[in-house]
Amino acid sequence: MNNQSNFTMKFKVDKEKANEIEEILTSVHKSLKEKGYNPINQLVGYILSGDPTYITSYNNARSVIRQVERDELLEEILKSYLENK
Repeated sequence: MNNQSNFTMKFKVDKEKANEIEEILTSVHKSLKEKGYNPINQLVGYILSGDPTYITSYNNARSVIRQVERDELLEEILKSYLENK
């Protein structure tokens, strides 16, 4: 049995990275909305699958979102949700 299974791993995104992620999500959300997509559905599809075609290439949104790892996106979204509850 692996002794490491008794330990909890820590995951942390620094404040500067958190601000960058917020800007990216805001920008991509705006681009998706402007193109007539449901931004929440499209972002969920991207985060779950990793398939960049869920994100429009309009305003370079597809390239922009790929600058951040999906786990970092998810962490910031979850943190924002729980802190604003």
